[in-house]
Amino acid sequence: MSSRIFQSVILQMKDCTKLPLGVVDAEGTVVACTDLSLVGQRWPQVVDPINHHEGAYATVDGKLFRPLAGWSNLYDYAAFVVGEGEAAQSYCALAAVALNGAKSFYEEKHDRATFVKNIITDNIMLGDIYIRARELHFPTDASWGVFLVRPSAEGSPNALDAIQNLFPDRQNDFVLAISETDIAVIKTLETGSDAKTLYALATEMLEHLEEELHLKCVIGVGTIAAHVRDLARAYKEAGVAIEVGKVFNTEMSIINYENLGIGRLIYQLPTTLCEMFLQEVFKKNPIDSLDQETLFTINKFFENNLNVSETARKLFVHRNTLVYRLEKIKKLTGLDLREFDDAITFKVALMVKKYLVSRGIDG
Repeated sequence: MSSRIFQSVILQMKDCTKLPLGVVDAEGTVVACTDLSLVGQRWPQVVDPINHHEGAYATVDGKLFRPLAGWSNLYDYAAFVVGEGEAAQSYCALAAVALNGAKSFYEEKHDRATFVKNIITDNIMLGDIYIRARELHFPTDASWGVFLVRPSAEGSPNALDAIQNLFPDRQNDFVLAISETDIAVIKTLETGSDAKTLYALATEMLEHLEEELHLKCVIGVGTIAAHVRDLARAYKEAGVAIEVGKVFNTEMSIINYENLGIGRLIYQLPTTLCEMFLQEVFKKNPIDSLDQETLFTINKFFENNLNVSETARKLFVHRNTLVYRLEKIKKLTGLDLREFDDAITFKVALMVKKYLVSRGIDG
């Protein structure tokens, strides 16, 4: 943010009040003021009171401070008036309104974070992306990792600050509040980065949130964006990863779009088509006719790559007992799970059933 913008607004207000007006940044440095002798002074003692003030204003050393709108809980800039009382509060409030307007206009035109947020939320046309990137000297052919962080607890504002502390380079890495729950992270990657790099970054965020805030979360990981126009695509992939993961990978905290497999395809199918598929596969008896013990046996059989002996050992049953159970399943469903094609059909059917249940449909 350019201090010249703030100084321009402040000087226009100079004739409206005899009290000195100004702006301090996040370190307590006066970046603009009607009293030019104060510009450049550092007041570190005001930072903590402003960040933790109650009510509209913070009062420190005979000055009133009002934070300007920002991306996180901690202020970036605050308007101030040298003085106290109702008149000082009114001047400070008016200054904050004017400065917020100037700040928003400047950020919309010149702030990289706003630019990136507009891209991933589809609030900018493709042709304008290149124009704005040139204005901001924003690279168009770099590589970025795109993550969507969704904390388990709603309204966890500290999560945004915690992640920003991990990625302090705000010119190249962007931590953006998308909603009350969702945080988008766009991280500039080094040459040669791959899926393992993305997983390592996601793990770092996951562990940091758990250690610092004792906060559980789910992180969706999109594919690497190799061009600025791909950021929106990668962000959507990260969102799809979380949504599909809620259905098919409920035990996972980091879900990579590239590893969703057939679950991604099923998630995009119309529910009517899924219901028809289940009816065609289970002509003899519906899938609901299988009890929990049978479904557990089937899942163990799949986990052990259709190996009868290994599955029997994991289930602590005799091999012949497992063969009997598989024959029973064949009679009920018409599918022999020892046959590869039938096993694939049954596996897909189980996933389709789980998808329908997640949609509130008793398929």
